[in-house]
This record gives sequence, structure tokens and C-alpha cells, in this order.
Amino acid sequence: MPSLGGKVQTVLGLVEPDQLGYTLTHEHLSMNYTCCYFPPAPGQEPLSEGPIEMKNLFWIKQHPYSHKENLLLYQETAAVKEELLLFKAAGGGTIVENTTTGIDRDMNALKKLAEETGVHIVAGAGFYVDSTHSSHTQAMTVEQLTGVLVDEILRGADGTGIRCGVVGELGCSWPLTPSEQRVLQAAAHAQAQLGCPVIVHPGRSSDAPFQIIRILQEAGADVSKTVMCHLDRTIFDTKKLLEFAELGCYLEYDLFGVEFLHYQFQPSVDMPSDNERIARIRTLIGEGYEDRILIAHDVHTKHRLMKYGGHGYSHILKNIVPKMLVRGISQSQIDKILLENPKRWLTFKER
Repeated sequence: MPSLGGKVQTVLGLVEPDQLGYTLTHEHLSMNYTCCYFPPAPGQEPLSEGPIEMKNLFWIKQHPYSHKENLLLYQETAAVKEELLLFKAAGGGTIVENTTTGIDRDMNALKKLAEETGVHIVAGAGFYVDSTHSSHTQAMTVEQLTGVLVDEILRGADGTGIRCGVVGELGCSWPLTPSEQRVLQAAAHAQAQLGCPVIVHPGRSSDAPFQIIRILQEAGADVSKTVMCHLDRTIFDTKKLLEFAELGCYLEYDLFGVEFLHYQFQPSVDMPSDNERIARIRTLIGEGYEDRILIAHDVHTKHRLMKYGGHGYSHILKNIVPKMLVRGISQSQIDKILLENPKRWLTFKER
């Protein structure tokens, strides 16, 4: 096994960090999200069945987790391939694919997409939220879970021999469950052994990211190699956000393209618009955190693909970057967010 230090591990093997190009650090290319099906309101049950059509597309965009077919992204490999080619044509180089055990990770599909498009794909090791943990997973010790994570990076995942290049996205609920806490501790142990990047999906509370970082630190994690996802739907208060930023992890705004009136998983939350995401990123830059910001779309449902009238994987490069420039974010700062920061995070530390 060659040394991972100083390299990035894609599904096609090790690459030099300078080969990555513009990188989206949180996407899904093949997954099954039926674990998070959200029953529609009384009287709207028929809307959850059937295909995605123009006449029901607005309803699906507002209730994406209540339409059954919308949750089956794994059915759209051909459309995803087409979109990856568009992403590449727009200047994209790398996708970090965050599908983990529990939401139908498909290592063979990722390898095929990488081979056919020339886009670097980095696969995620680990486990999604507790509700997707098998009884076997829930019975595992921290040491056993650590072994699984290390194995998925060093030898390959799901019996394929195709290796993961990050740990995560590790799914966390609010409140955090014992099984999720053990997975976090295992991630810290794996990171201490391998010098690997880690990425975490926090529970839907502004206190969740703080709790997660504390657990990781206590277990020996390298916070400077760790990403906290979904800050756009998690921490809204600027003072609290800056307090969290001081902890030293990467700050990921990864729901670009998601704009709706009602957030099904957390009705008390007003999902920000893309303009508001850009404003929040500009605030973080102004406070000196431009070396810690990452961005992505977290595409995980069909309706966000261009095939179904969605924004696709090129939205950030085609639409968000130009708007960032208009809003006073410099090209050098954009290059840090899309090029330098992902490269630094994804590169394994020398052990």
C-alpha cells in the first residue's frame, strides 16, 4: 500500500493535490434517500406518487422529501454523467461524493462516472444518521467502527476494492445518539491513524456543531482537517457563527440552489436564499476566515438535476461565482474557496 501522505485519494486512485481543480466538497451522485421520506399533508397523498412532471414540479420543489420518486437519485446515472460533463466544461475538476453506509453508497457507479467523465471523484467512508444504522452497526464498539473506516480507506468499501478518500459525511441527529457518538469517536481515531479528511452532517440545532467538535477533539481528532456541513441551515446568528468559526474547522455552505418557503425537516428554520448565503460568506471573509470556507450544492434528490428543471452541479460555477464577484468577493478569494481550501482539506497528512 503506497503512502497516502501528501496525496488525495479518488475512486480511481491517488492523485497529486494540484490536479484537483475547482472542487465541490459536498455532493451526491448516486444515493437512495427513502430513509427520510416525509409523509405529505392530509389530502396531498396522491402528489407523492407518480413521476416528476411539469404540473407537479413546483409542489415537489416545496416538498422535496414527500415525493417518493424524487428520493431515488441512484436511478439517474445517465443524467448525472451528462451533468458532470457540463460541470467539467464549466471549469470543474473534482466532486467529493458524500454518500455513506445507510443511504446506498455505490462505489462501482462512482468509479464508472469518474472513468467516463474525467472528473475526479472522492468517495466517503462511514455511516449516515442513526435511523439508517443497522442493528449490527449499533452494536459495534468504537474500535470496531474505527476498523471499518480505516478499511474503507486502505482496502476499499462494500467489497469492491475501490477506496474512499474522506471519512463522511458522518450523519448526526439532534439530540445526538450513542451510536452516532461512537461513529464520531471512531472517525477521530481513524483520522489520528491516517491523517485523513473528515466531514460531518450536524443535527438541526445551532448547538449541534459545537457538541460535535467537542466530541471529536476529546477523541483526538484534527479539527483543522474536519468540515462542518450545512451551516446555512444550522447557525443563523452571526455572533454564534463567529464563535463557532474560532474552533478551527472548515465552514461549509453546501446548500446552494436550495430555496424554498418551508423547510420540511425543521419548520422553525427559514432556509436562506443563495443571495443570503453569499452575504454570510462575505461576512466570514471579512472576519478573516477565507482560508476555512467551502461551498457545494448537496444535490441529493432528482428535482435538483437539470433534467428535471433543477440547477445541477454547475450552478455554483455558472451563477454563484459571478454573483460573488458582483458582491465584492475577489477572484483570489473565490479561488481559495473552490481550489485551495478543498485541496488542503483533501490532502492526507504525512504520518
